[in-house]
Amino acid sequence: MASRPVSDAKPFGFPTEIRVKPVEFGRFAPIGSRTIMSKTSGKGVQASAQINADSLTVVPLRHPFRVAAISIVAVGLLAVAYAIFTNPNLQWPVVRQYMLHPVILEGLKTTLILTVVILFCAVVLGTAVALMMLSPSRLLSVPARGYIWLFRGAPALVQIILWYNLSLVFRTITLWIPGIGTVFSVPMNDVMTPITAGVLALSLHESGYMAEIIRGGLKSVAKGQTEAAISLGMTPSQLMRRIILPQAMRIIIPPTGNEAINLLKMTSLVSVITVADLLYAAQSIYARTFETMPLLLVVTCWYLIIVSIMTFGQYHLEQYFSRDEQPLRKSFLGTLIKSAFNFRHREIAA
Repeated sequence: MASRPVSDAKPFGFPTEIRVKPVEFGRFAPIGSRTIMSKTSGKGVQASAQINADSLTVVPLRHPFRVAAISIVAVGLLAVAYAIFTNPNLQWPVVRQYMLHPVILEGLKTTLILTVVILFCAVVLGTAVALMMLSPSRLLSVPARGYIWLFRGAPALVQIILWYNLSLVFRTITLWIPGIGTVFSVPMNDVMTPITAGVLALSLHESGYMAEIIRGGLKSVAKGQTEAAISLGMTPSQLMRRIILPQAMRIIIPPTGNEAINLLKMTSLVSVITVADLLYAAQSIYARTFETMPLLLVVTCWYLIIVSIMTFGQYHLEQYFSRDEQPLRKSFLGTLIKSAFNFRHREIAA
């Protein structure tokens, strides 16, 4: 049947002449055309039209509710900031006075040292436990799972206090060898000092989390790649260094960065056993001056500064290990601003 023109018919909004012709049911219309149903004949009617790409205009997709939410959040943040920085009871001049106080800086130094040492010990122990969990031998995997269950399940503060009071259970540490006798015997209080108890407790606690993170990263690498590397004659060390670790690091780095930030804040728990960290340094000052709120604000400001630096480093570390997926390197601040004001676009006919 010959096609016929349809005058004054623009069902799709295209400024072109539309020609329709009947088609049988069950047949597919060509790409670029549309099929509508005829109410009288019961057959499909195929309508085709050519679209001029130059006539399309790109306009932003409107988001009225998003704009309203951004406005409400911005007004709320401004109100909170005004209430905080104009409140005389917070004593901001005292905060500025103690930001670089020698006692505060010494406590900050202790906090950073504790974070680095505990994180290193946790990564080493977590790696060993993760490899034990992946072992086919139950003599290795079952004790590893028990280790994670114990030290990850018990609260960090409870473990700190428990290790600190270990001398109530074991008075001395004695090494006795049959046929030789006692090699040495040391009082527990001389060994389990406050800082030793804090490092030991937090290292064991954090290693339980790191073991699961590392195990998940190693398991994310496809088994076929391991088999292919072995078939090429790679040694286990080459397999781990060249095949598994480069791919697993993309999975391991993000949660490890979060654990490092969490560990930095968790070190404040050692203040309960008189370790002179950042929080304990502030407590020792406001116990004499009774300037409690300003000193706590000093501690908060320093924690926020260090966490911001660690977040910046974590972002660039993730970018480095994901450089094959993200070839275009973008700035951290630019990405943050763009994600906050992300508006999609759509195309409409002119």
